[in-house]
Amino acid sequence: MLPPSPQPISRRVERTQDADAAIRQTDSDAALARLSAVKKGYLTDSFIGHLVPRSQLQLPRPPLINVGTYVRSYSIDHLVEEWISISKQEHKPCQIVSLGAGSDTRFWRIATGPYNDYLRVYAELDFPEVTVKKAMSIRKSKQLSTVLGPPENVSLAQGGLALRSPKYHLLPCDLRKPPSEILPSLLGDILSPSSPTLLLFECVLVYMSPEASSNLIQWFVDYFQSSAVSPNPGVLGAIVYEMFGLQDSFGQVMMNNLRSRNVSLIGALPYPSVQTLPERFTRHNFTMSKALTLREIREKFIPKPELARISALEMLDEVEELNLVLDHYAITWGVDLDPTPELSSVGWTQWGMRTARGLPDGHESR
Repeated sequence: MLPPSPQPISRRVERTQDADAAIRQTDSDAALARLSAVKKGYLTDSFIGHLVPRSQLQLPRPPLINVGTYVRSYSIDHLVEEWISISKQEHKPCQIVSLGAGSDTRFWRIATGPYNDYLRVYAELDFPEVTVKKAMSIRKSKQLSTVLGPPENVSLAQGGLALRSPKYHLLPCDLRKPPSEILPSLLGDILSPSSPTLLLFECVLVYMSPEASSNLIQWFVDYFQSSAVSPNPGVLGAIVYEMFGLQDSFGQVMMNNLRSRNVSLIGALPYPSVQTLPERFTRHNFTMSKALTLREIREKFIPKPELARISALEMLDEVEELNLVLDHYAITWGVDLDPTPELSSVGWTQWGMRTARGLPDGHESR
């Protein structure tokens, strides 16, 4: 924090730092919610406790938060696993770039599961204040560090802000800055432009200006489509989890609550309905883009036996409030394919959420 100063510009910088601290705190909230869902039996994750300080002393969250965390995790897990499965079918190990990754444990869950051999690279990008803490937690935890490989192949960089290993890379940056200024040096020697690559945006774009988030997505589109980079560009996919439709009364309550914590949801303004969410990718000429609310996923896409299992874990009294919350969160996914038919597999065009009956579904941009 900068010292108090009568200079107007200093006050503006100070307020910006305060806002960033509030945004970083949302990751801590999400990590505690996931830890609670794990402790209550909604999810299985043996790694999250190593990234939450004093995890054994943390109190469980209310059932509404546990259920919402479960639906979020179920949705993204399903899409990521299907992406890797298609990569496996195509005999092309994939790359995953998690932007605003925070305390996410996905890399460790993939690396210790059946899909490890089909993961070429996993990169996480976030604020330096976040990456330095995560790097420290990884180094301190044998369960986390051993998954990265032999110690001699794992190194800290940038004064402990970054961590690199053969497959996993933890990289500090401010994603709001012009992508051309930060991404080439961070990802240029890591990503292969000919490999299927999946971008993950879990509650990050909603905190960025629409212009900044659009520039970020366009950089990846250009990187994989540029013939100067690769004559055979790889398939690019993306998943976004975020709030939307905040113009109604419930959305206003959500925004006011977050505003009281110095958090602004400027990235949600262009998306008043779930039908508008796919435009985030179609404006970049993605081949396909769809979206679903978490409520739709809970009601139509989670198998009934699984719904019965989680319903038996806790008594949920706030069903109406849960539905209101889930109606304001969504998963959007899209894929950008090479226009040359022989280079594009039909498997990628069918990637997405499937109903409990196995049917693909989702709102498409009109």
